[in-house]
Amino acid sequence: MLKFIVKLHPEIAIKSRSVRKRFTKVLENNIKIVLRRIDEKVQVRNNWDNISVVTLLEGEQTRATFIDSLARIPGIVQFIEVTETSFETLDDIYKKTIELVGHTIEGKTFCVRAKRIGKHDFTSTELERYVGGGLNQHVAGASVKLSHPEVTIRLEIKDEKAYIVSHTHLGMAGFPLPTQEDVLSLMSGGFDSGVASYQMIRKGARTHFLFFNLGGAAHEIGVKQASYYLWNKYSSTHKVKFITVDFEPVVAEILENIENSQMGVVLKRMMMRAGSKVAEKLNIQALVTGESIGQVSSQTLANLSVIDRVTETLILRPLIQHDKQEIINIARQIGTAEMAETMPEYCGVISKKPTVKAKIEVIKAEEEKFDFDILNTVIENARVMDVRDIDVEAKQELKEAESVADLPAGAVVIDIRSPEEEEAAPLEIDSIEVVHLPFFRLATKFGDLPKDQDYYLYCDRGVMSQLQALILHEQGFTTVKVYRP
Repeated sequence: MLKFIVKLHPEIAIKSRSVRKRFTKVLENNIKIVLRRIDEKVQVRNNWDNISVVTLLEGEQTRATFIDSLARIPGIVQFIEVTETSFETLDDIYKKTIELVGHTIEGKTFCVRAKRIGKHDFTSTELERYVGGGLNQHVAGASVKLSHPEVTIRLEIKDEKAYIVSHTHLGMAGFPLPTQEDVLSLMSGGFDSGVASYQMIRKGARTHFLFFNLGGAAHEIGVKQASYYLWNKYSSTHKVKFITVDFEPVVAEILENIENSQMGVVLKRMMMRAGSKVAEKLNIQALVTGESIGQVSSQTLANLSVIDRVTETLILRPLIQHDKQEIINIARQIGTAEMAETMPEYCGVISKKPTVKAKIEVIKAEEEKFDFDILNTVIENARVMDVRDIDVEAKQELKEAESVADLPAGAVVIDIRSPEEEEAAPLEIDSIEVVHLPFFRLATKFGDLPKDQDYYLYCDRGVMSQLQALILHEQGFTTVKVYRP
């Protein structure tokens, strides 16, 4: 038998009685949902100041699975693993204690702390002295220290049962799901958006995922993997939606008509417009982004202020004061770092010399050049799906287009960089034809090229060319490869 005592996040304990009762009931139900996937007969009991969990299943694998599951439920600050034993004398309690935790105090200072409920012929202090004295005598190198010991051994006595705390485990804290309103998180698949989504889940907000696709099918699969992972690991007690908006036409319109330095802010305002419309349709109260002050050009206070004015929908930024390394550290802790490391930041390809002090009147003047029918169309065509339905799709292996460093004779290289990048560093290769066709024009112009030719896409880092090659493969252009010098 395994038993755990779940401790509530402290902010739950200080709520009013009615709110605390509601939050605790929600947490109890969430624990049941998660743990019944392991043991249908698991016993979960709400004790007001804690929640007890008992399973008759045994074995180290079962124990590890229970610990891992409890550690991923919002609202649990910590949970203690206890062993229940019957006793008749103090010596019975001492013998069980040294058997379970004696090895943890070898060569260390320790103290014993006990709590009692019920009638007994000994006090809590007498129990502490008896068990502590026995451990002090029989554990090598152990010594009692009542103030600031290295190890504190905890005992709980309830009537004729003794509960010995063998391990203490940390939870993710926060509030139970869904004790706050729903939010819509803008997922790019990078470090920031994944951590921001996690932080909102941790605060008890059912977090849906909104993806603005700037990189084709391959990019979408990667973001779906990240979103499904976050939902499945930290919020699978409740259904959420995954929404995809094809933003490539919007990016193309911006690149075609918006002044270069204003492109980044205009793109973010278009995203907030679209996000606000999607949230309104789904009756969601707020948008969530992974923005942090000063991290990139669009995230200065001046630019954030201009971006926010585009919508009345509340925009939450849980990472607003985090450093990049702090965000990466959290991503590693929650398990999203490896996926984020392979996901490029597409917003960064928009502007070469972006403004850091956008002015609302300048941005509005630039946006008058934008065809808003394009934005309305991509919003109308947004694809909404249950995150649970992407399980099979999210597990698909992401294929790669063939990459070459040495070009064969007669090859044609297509430089898909933006016009500004190509102008700043023109690509010239001896005896090889180079065609400049920006990535945002590939979808409409590539089909005009001769069909009996092998093409090699090029960009500085090879990321955009790889994704664009996959898109062209899907369209039937199977002779497209990637040039990586």
